[in-house]
Amino acid sequence: MTERSKLSWSDLRGARVGVWGLGTEGHANLRKLQALGISPALADDKPAVPEIDGVPVLATAAGGLEALQRCEVVIKTPGISRYRPETLRLAEAGIPVVGGLGLWMQEAPRDQVVCVTGTKGKSTEVSILGHLMAGLGQRVLVGGNIGVAPYDPEVPPGPYDFWVIEVSSYQATDLASSPPVVAVTSLHPDHLPWHGGVEQYYRDKLSACSQPGAELTITNGDSDLLRERFPLMGPRVEWVRDSDDPDATWMDALGLPGRHNRRNALIARGCLRALGIPGADDDEAMRAAAEGYVGLPNRLATIGVVDGVTFVDDSLSTNVLPTLAALDAFPGRPVALIVGGQDRGIDYAELAGGVLARPAPTLVLTLPDSGPRISEVFKEKTALTASEPDSTGLAGVIDCPDLPAAVHQAHRWTRSAAGDSPVGGVILLSPAAPSFGRFRDYRDRGDAFAAIMRGIAEGGH
Repeated sequence: MTERSKLSWSDLRGARVGVWGLGTEGHANLRKLQALGISPALADDKPAVPEIDGVPVLATAAGGLEALQRCEVVIKTPGISRYRPETLRLAEAGIPVVGGLGLWMQEAPRDQVVCVTGTKGKSTEVSILGHLMAGLGQRVLVGGNIGVAPYDPEVPPGPYDFWVIEVSSYQATDLASSPPVVAVTSLHPDHLPWHGGVEQYYRDKLSACSQPGAELTITNGDSDLLRERFPLMGPRVEWVRDSDDPDATWMDALGLPGRHNRRNALIARGCLRALGIPGADDDEAMRAAAEGYVGLPNRLATIGVVDGVTFVDDSLSTNVLPTLAALDAFPGRPVALIVGGQDRGIDYAELAGGVLARPAPTLVLTLPDSGPRISEVFKEKTALTASEPDSTGLAGVIDCPDLPAAVHQAHRWTRSAAGDSPVGGVILLSPAAPSFGRFRDYRDRGDAFAAIMRGIAEGGH
């Protein structure tokens, strides 16, 4: 990867600038440039509109790249890989290829910023941290990969005491500097086509911990992958385990299930302490601050109970790691686990191992496109057919043609498996795969799941 640019937004005044990619962050980039008096060239891989404010939007493959090559700086959207041939061509021509978050970080008051990254759990972490900060009397903006660009002119200007910024692995490659405090929730293989391989993904993801300005990384001490990559994690590391501070119960007020969420709360408290926020060491103040927290949509969210069966929408889980954490949140309960989606070629052996280690009854229902491959992994692990029981609690693995078929099958099985249990069974949509190809996004997938649940409740199909 080329050297990271130290440019800031204010450095762009008077420059010829291109905007490459016009998704959510791309439009924020455009608004920021317009506020600076800059009319940029616009390019997109698949333009949704022919022009914006009279400026043509050129397809990357049909004139867009040439337009960008005439610019002095190109601001790309995070989804465009730094390792794409077109990106490398621009860099080789001496054109800085930057990201909006990196431009902002260069001029932000970094001692008032905390960055949160990790393969999974980072959105929940920033939402917890932002809620606790506000509950402790701080004026805080939660932004970054969670959907709000901190530099967007449409964002209320503050004043803010702190910025809590979610950083994706894509955005991390844009950062030429780090705030003093960075939190890392987890590490697991993901986004391999963008990064070009698993070790490059790990290096890119963790680079937010070690850019100039970094002092302390507060991170998941239960992760072997993170411990093995200690040298990538900056000057000083504070390890946090889900078993730490066993007598603390203030995080119960957050209402989040699972040991991983207990650890998320403890990481958040570590950040508050590192930032010197009053009340961070007071359990009663922390409990009061935690009150009223509302979990993220599509992240381990109970959306209803039908016939004693609890429906849980965890559609935001697009990787094995959060799916295993979601299963762990329902110990002792029968779970019908719905998995599968866009096939990115990731290894599902760990998912199969985690399910097989679960003693409670578990039925796995797979969805296209990765479903058949997931099913094969289970067969390899168990040497069972899809319908044969297993002494570990695995009740079977069933390939389903679509989400409605999976949910109805799950409902029939879970009602029977739960029997007279006072807590009942769970239908858990935690796909360990993205939704693209079948749904617009994870929200659309979660909405479809909820609609099927409502149909079952109404006696329909």
